[in-house]
Amino acid sequence: MADGQYTSKEAEKPMTDKKPFTTIDEYISTFPANIQDILEKVRQAIHKAAPEAAETISYGIPTFNLNGKHLVFFAGWKHHISMYPIPAGDEAFQQKISHYKRAKGSIQFPLDNPIPYDLVEKIVTLLMMEKPEKES
Repeated sequence: MADGQYTSKEAEKPMTDKKPFTTIDEYISTFPANIQDILEKVRQAIHKAAPEAAETISYGIPTFNLNGKHLVFFAGWKHHISMYPIPAGDEAFQQKISHYKRAKGSIQFPLDNPIPYDLVEKIVTLLMMEKPEKES
């Protein structure tokens, strides 16, 4: 229907069958075992780069907060793992990520290739350098 209106049947239907997650463990547990392993390794790589970051769920996906602000998000998809946002970095960093698909401020690591966990750490490190500490 036009103007964002829905029939009563559509309004009752949830956008997703998944219930909202409250922890990253809950989120990861909904994936097949092989993807759970990859998501857990992404999570560990983020912790390695940002040990002070706090885990939460925001926008329905795993999120790490630092200094009261969202630092980085990650999500599992059918064919890839996404991370958001992408830091500007330098020319060498841009070259390193150039062969990965990017969309709407995210980078996509295809599941049919090894996940570059060192690059996950580099992304988080750059994000920490680029985001100023919370102003007081």
